[in-house]
Amino acid sequence: MAQANVPRQSRRFIAKHIDSIAALEALLLLRAAPHETWEVSRVASRLYITETETGQILDRLCRDGLLVCIDKGYRYECKTNELQRAVDELSGLYARHLIPITNMIHAKSHRIREFADAFRFRKDS
Repeated sequence: MAQANVPRQSRRFIAKHIDSIAALEALLLLRAAPHETWEVSRVASRLYITETETGQILDRLCRDGLLVCIDKGYRYECKTNELQRAVDELSGLYARHLIPITNMIHAKSHRIREFADAFRFRKDS
């Protein structure tokens, strides 16, 4: 199984903090320039997604302690050394094991949608 290339702690980190490829890309983008403050529009244009979606992603990463929100911008700054190490490890893994990591994230998204759909009311019910 391709996930064998991804250590358990990285799989846990993804399960807890990364809901989409866009979220991972946003995190790694800001990590690459840790002293810069990024506005939502700038991140959105780099990731080719809407500003609304970008804002939601960045806010979630802030709540998770991976970014800080400064005025109307965001900067990479992990709340703990443990989170910092996890992001550093994931960054390296993503560069070497792109497919297994993206498959894990896509599978997670699919499971979340299936769970939400289970609670959707339908007319024919």
